[in-house]
Amino acid sequence: MTARRLVPIVDGYTYLEGPRWYDGRLWVSDFYSHTVIAVTPEGKVEEIATVPQQPSGLGWLPDGTLLIVSMKDRKLLRLESGRLVEHADVSALTGGHINDMVVDAQGRAYVGNFGFDLMAGAPYRSTTVVRVDADGTTAVAADGLMFPNGSVITPDGRTLIVDETFGNRISAFDIRSDGSLGPRRDWANFGSLPDTDSVDELVAAASIGPDGNCLDSEGALWVADALNRRVVRVAEGGEILEEISTGEEGVFACMLGGEDGRTLFLCVAPNFDEKERSSTRLGRLVATTVDVPHAGTP
Repeated sequence: MTARRLVPIVDGYTYLEGPRWYDGRLWVSDFYSHTVIAVTPEGKVEEIATVPQQPSGLGWLPDGTLLIVSMKDRKLLRLESGRLVEHADVSALTGGHINDMVVDAQGRAYVGNFGFDLMAGAPYRSTTVVRVDADGTTAVAADGLMFPNGSVITPDGRTLIVDETFGNRISAFDIRSDGSLGPRRDWANFGSLPDTDSVDELVAAASIGPDGNCLDSEGALWVADALNRRVVRVAEGGEILEEISTGEEGVFACMLGGEDGRTLFLCVAPNFDEKERSSTRLGRLVATTVDVPHAGTP
């Protein structure tokens, strides 16, 4: 376990997710206040948008237009002149709340979803990643994923890497020239899981719960481990190169940013329980400095 000092940036939020470093600030969604904010490294906050059906993943089209995941109605929204407009409706292609996403240099968004009603305790179901092209056209890009979550694209634009929170694994896909994906392969696999529809059994058997992630210039992933109150730096193949504890708080997303790309921002909260998080303001953004800078998208 590496002893790196975690510096508070902002607090008083419900549950922060989807952090993205863009244009000198960290942009992040607060689930239960329904807001998207942008934060300077010094902690100055600007409220960017309000998303009534709960914001999550963020990304930008090539012209700089912000895309925001609207979780509960399963839509992508565009922010145009301060107004949110529908970019795409992916409800027919998904099995639960849509969640994290990554947007490539061509404006194609790869969007994950829960696959089932997690917060209501529904049985586990595998699900899709949906591709939304820059013009709003939608298609299933991959299927059979175990809660696809944090996603990155390698600097060459050729590989999509996706955390599977209840899969005990991280998956990779070749990105073809038309934006379609090749077959799933293991980027890192941390062990087999039982064949069950019980979330509790999957969690008990897993050694890691990969949630949000980001890529560094040595090709390693920083991964927020939603089950074990830590963020880990993982090499392709699954070797854990570094581990940073978040103490008594869980960590659910991370992003490299700052002027030199070496500031690792962490979204922390006591847990991910919807009832608790929506009724309290214990979500925080903290940061530490690491050795290897950011790479890839986002």
